[in-house]
Amino acid sequence: MMSALVKIRSERDQMSAVERRIADFILENAQLLRDYSSQQLANALGISQSSVVKFTQKLGFKGYPDLKYSVGEAIARADNGDAPQPDAANDSERGGASAGNLWRRKSEAEEATRLINPPQTLHAMAAAIEQAGRTGKVFIIGLGEDDIHARGFALKLSLLGILTVHNFDTARMTANVSAASAGDVLLVFSEHGNHPALCKIARYFRERRGQVITVTRHTANPLRALADLSLVVSAHDELPYIQPLLYQSALQHLLDGVFVQLCEGHDDLHAQLLANLDRIQLMLEP
Repeated sequence: MMSALVKIRSERDQMSAVERRIADFILENAQLLRDYSSQQLANALGISQSSVVKFTQKLGFKGYPDLKYSVGEAIARADNGDAPQPDAANDSERGGASAGNLWRRKSEAEEATRLINPPQTLHAMAAAIEQAGRTGKVFIIGLGEDDIHARGFALKLSLLGILTVHNFDTARMTANVSAASAGDVLLVFSEHGNHPALCKIARYFRERRGQVITVTRHTANPLRALADLSLVVSAHDELPYIQPLLYQSALQHLLDGVFVQLCEGHDDLHAQLLANLDRIQLMLEP
């Protein structure tokens, strides 16, 4: 069952500005929440009590007391060693610089991301890629930093013997997509999912009767709306230099899960992977 704190983190990207203020206050002051009534919380944030109540109900709780109890349970489980903890001795005064605290934040982002991606979605993605690898092609695109994950995943699929068409140039990918056909898969990496060119490529690919899979943040965005399947990432932090690290870590963990499914679910793909790794090793030897 998803804990209250994990649920708040995973849903934060889809919240309104007022809801994000409430969410951030709870995440940053979880230990103090037991001493706050809904009115006191509202006063601390300068909002109405009804906004607090609506926030708790939107998350699926019966009311504010139910949310407060659930947060208390999550803290108790953490104190009992059931969740990763920051290293208090090494945490900086700002709480964001230590390796221990970063590991905790990454673990939280990975857990939230895992919980908002149903197993059936990961299975469907692996099945679509496996089928496309046998009968057609897998097209992969990501721009800027998104290409880091696009490139890495394209390499993994190639090692499995799956024909991939990877590009980080929208014009070239548009030309490549003209060769797509039914059964092919387009995998689009776009953190915010609002790049116009990527949306146009996705539409064009669907016209070719291919299947579009998107990887974006857990937000409502134009690219995700075009997807047949979508993977979503939940990773938030108030520090601008930490948030990208959480996103990249959670996304990599998600992709690794799909890759493992492809390896473990198909003996021939696994055998091809081992053969390719051996060939690469031989090439590297003097």
